[in-house]
Amino acid sequence: MNCEKVIKPSFAVIGKEGSTEDGVGFIQKLWEDTNAHFSEIADIIKIENDGAPLGIWGAMSDITHSLLPWQENFSKGLYLAGAECDVSVIPPDGWVKWIIPSFEYIRIESNTENAFAKGLEYLKESHLELAGAVHELTLMSTGKEYLYFPIKRL
Repeated sequence: MNCEKVIKPSFAVIGKEGSTEDGVGFIQKLWEDTNAHFSEIADIIKIENDGAPLGIWGAMSDITHSLLPWQENFSKGLYLAGAECDVSVIPPDGWVKWIIPSFEYIRIESNTENAFAKGLEYLKESHLELAGAVHELTLMSTGKEYLYFPIKRL
């Protein structure tokens, strides 16, 4: 498992929001909704030089929108399926924007089995604690997927 410390300045994600209270499969349904209506935000998200979205994020938060880890052993929380955008962007109707503060993260590639559990184990072994909710990032330009484990708010 490839782990590295990275610092990410504050950023915004615009997307479709749901909750574990929406039932089993809610994350997949959010992505289906996001992808079906992606054209509504295509002109306000950040893009790479090749025109691909800069970052496709699965942002997470506790139920209170405090951007803390999911509660009850990571089984209860909110999820935002979307793309990175400027902080100043006003979301269109039906879309939600979250502003994620600057953190130091442990970033791991998430294309391995049980990547989330392995990331938590790495934190424990390294005597590190979560300082916020874990986020998922897919880089469209490379197809790589990462989990961002916040360890220090900046």
